[in-house]
Amino acid sequence: MKRTHVNVTFSGFDGEILKRFSKHSLIIGVLLFALGLVGLFLPQVMSLVASTFLGWLLLAGGMLSLYYAFLARWRSVWAWLKAILLTLTGAVILLNPLAGILTVALLLAVYLFMDAFGGFALAQSIYPHAGWSWMALNGVISLLLGGILVFAWPADTVVLVGLYLGISLLFDGIALVMLGLAARKLDK
Repeated sequence: MKRTHVNVTFSGFDGEILKRFSKHSLIIGVLLFALGLVGLFLPQVMSLVASTFLGWLLLAGGMLSLYYAFLARWRSVWAWLKAILLTLTGAVILLNPLAGILTVALLLAVYLFMDAFGGFALAQSIYPHAGWSWMALNGVISLLLGGILVFAWPADTVVLVGLYLGISLLFDGIALVMLGLAARKLDK
């Protein structure tokens, strides 16, 4: 029996991109899954890491903005104000990790809502091909987590941030692994 190759592609993806996507999807999916497990088992650590990371990013951004404002000899108060606010915000988050975690909680809620809508958009773009339901499920979970975080904020934020990051990363990882496996099956 002669085997024929059927070229099935996701909407907007050609065969070569699909092959590369499946490999990278599997690798990134496994890494996100592992990070998600860290967040599930050590949520306070994940919260502190997220807060500290944000603090360092803001501090570095502020310092670079200050340096650029100095080099450019800006006489505008606004250029200096932005740089100073970035630097101070980063320093406050690093000096007061709880304030940073509360800030991260609000940013996480926004991220979860955006992740949900992104998951829904990707699911819609690849529907009815295999893997679309995993992306839709990922979107539903992110939407639920974002809603719970908004309504529960600031109670138990230290645990919730790490736990939610862990759950979100875990399901992002699962969705990418399943999508990568589905893409490999389509290629055969």
